[in-house]
Amino acid sequence: MNPYRARPNYIPWPPLLLVGLSLAAVGLNLVAPMPLLFPGARMIGGALVCVALAIDLWAVRTLHEARTTILPNRASSHLVTHGPFGYSRNPIYVANMVLMVGMGCFSLNGWFMLLAVVMGILTHYLAVRREENHLIARFGYQFENYCRKVRRWI
Repeated sequence: MNPYRARPNYIPWPPLLLVGLSLAAVGLNLVAPMPLLFPGARMIGGALVCVALAIDLWAVRTLHEARTTILPNRASSHLVTHGPFGYSRNPIYVANMVLMVGMGCFSLNGWFMLLAVVMGILTHYLAVRREENHLIARFGYQFENYCRKVRRWI
């Protein structure tokens, strides 16, 4: 049996990365400040945080309505291709990166920007690729067709 068919991962990497790297940004800023100083940074940061949370809530609602899991380490019971998933195959992960950039702007902490990129790379290798293997094993041609229509990130 394909090991990806049962579940994509054993560890829920994306939320752990978001929390861990956010804490790292705060800690690094205490040790080696990397200030963001540009006009309107806090206002832009607040707007980005709101946009990220709106995308997250939309995606969670869409998954809930489709009766499939939101947890990245659980098996998907349905292939969701509508709502925010019609624009990105990974809207929650895109929103997580936007959230980190927004928190960085709002707190004037440049470490968030750098670590948002790190989070994107780690999420790609620790979660996205494994989730895609899981979805191809579970949904086959349907998932392949979806991949042809919708970009992985944005």
